[in-house]
Amino acid sequence: MTQQLIIYPLFLQILLAVFLMFFWNRINSQRIISIIGSTINLGISIWLFSAIWEHGTYTVQAGNWEAPFGITFVADMLSATLVLLTAISGLAVSVFSSGSIIPDRLRFGYFPIFHFLLLGLNGAFLTGDIFNLYVWFEIIIISSFVLITIGGEKAQLEGAVKYFTMNILASMIFLTAIAVLYGLTGSLNMADLAGKVAAVENRGLVEVTAILFLIGFGIKAAVFPLYFWLPASYHTPPSAVSAIFGGLLTKVGVYALIRVFTLIFVGDAFLDQILMVIAILTLFSGGVGALVQNNVRKVFSYLIICHIGYMIAGLGMFTEVAIAGTIFYLIHDIIVKTNLFMLSGLIYKIKGSNSMRVLGGFYGEFPKLSLLIFIPLFSLVGIPPLSGFWPKISLINAGFTNESYWTISAIIFASFITLVIIAKLWAEVFWKTPEERPRHSSFEYFSDISKLRKIQFIGPIVFLSLVSLYIGFGAENVQLLSSRIAEELINNDHYVDAVLNNSNQMLE
Repeated sequence: MTQQLIIYPLFLQILLAVFLMFFWNRINSQRIISIIGSTINLGISIWLFSAIWEHGTYTVQAGNWEAPFGITFVADMLSATLVLLTAISGLAVSVFSSGSIIPDRLRFGYFPIFHFLLLGLNGAFLTGDIFNLYVWFEIIIISSFVLITIGGEKAQLEGAVKYFTMNILASMIFLTAIAVLYGLTGSLNMADLAGKVAAVENRGLVEVTAILFLIGFGIKAAVFPLYFWLPASYHTPPSAVSAIFGGLLTKVGVYALIRVFTLIFVGDAFLDQILMVIAILTLFSGGVGALVQNNVRKVFSYLIICHIGYMIAGLGMFTEVAIAGTIFYLIHDIIVKTNLFMLSGLIYKIKGSNSMRVLGGFYGEFPKLSLLIFIPLFSLVGIPPLSGFWPKISLINAGFTNESYWTISAIIFASFITLVIIAKLWAEVFWKTPEERPRHSSFEYFSDISKLRKIQFIGPIVFLSLVSLYIGFGAENVQLLSSRIAEELINNDHYVDAVLNNSNQMLE
């Protein structure tokens, strides 16, 4: 029964999503249920993480079908960590949504769809079957498409078309790659594929299949040159929606790349070189794109792209130190990017705009809030000893070991340009003398809302800022976790053995 703990995060999210539908017009009840459910989910995720840390990989076979013939759920250290990060971000966004999403949007089923999205994310992290990874991706796409269009504003619909079109294209490519892979091996179980793909004699066809997966997942991860849909869509929905998108949705693509290229397609120098080139160009293009933006949310959108490059670079170098750097950066980035989009929503609520041309004087008016916002902004830059600093050290160290000097140069460039961008944002939003602008009579400013709603705006930002501070000042513990995950990914025999030889744990 202990191993069935894997499915608790899935059952809880689907239970919440369905239960919330019975409170369709009772907005306050939906808020309370979502927050309580997200808190319980965090507790379950901590329980799962602790169990995996102590006992190792858990597996559950659905429907009494033994692996590799049935549907497998697997929780290794990487999956458990990402489920925990999803729970942390989900709780923060649930509270933030309660204060920031207007009632008219909540009445269109915001909270049920939000929990369906979390269900898809948890499912993607916990599945051990490549086809079911596709199924969970489709749940994510459908849920996110609904969230991005709630409200029906012109900018939202335009962004949703670009988002949905590119993600459906990614799904088609992904499904094609699955079909080719199944034709080559006759299996869909990822642990089983690890051995069968290695035994395929036609290595050229294996490389083509791997490139199809790279394109499909690359679109979802927003790597160069497949990223243009992201800055065109992520700034359009409410900031709470952008927060969960920016923190987790692109990271599902990164997770899929990590899982597939450390388990199924391993040890191919050509593929590693492709990943390195993509990483360098992603770091460069995302940074330059952010540099020329004047909207706070568009700046953050391009920085999502830029910083995906760090993780792809570590995957391309494919050493234990590099993979550990990738995992550490993934942990840091999920928390920081979720927080950044929430604070952009806070700035908008206070000032009525996200344009840096008209913003200014924030520090003079709100010095305490400015110091709070300083934490995620400069954690993003990687100012030591904040959380973004430590994984870059691992990645640069791995670059010297591999003699990947172009990669080191790109990492340093992206770090420097991020510093320039955040310094520019800080000067424009916090220090510059603001323009005189009349208050919009129809806009509900931060000063006009209740004390409870103010707490719902600021509390999640404080919560994630404290998590970021822990990642930075407790870097030794996070590095230990990242190194353990990297070791499991590089030496994947334990994962394969846990799935294929522990089939007595059945989900009935």
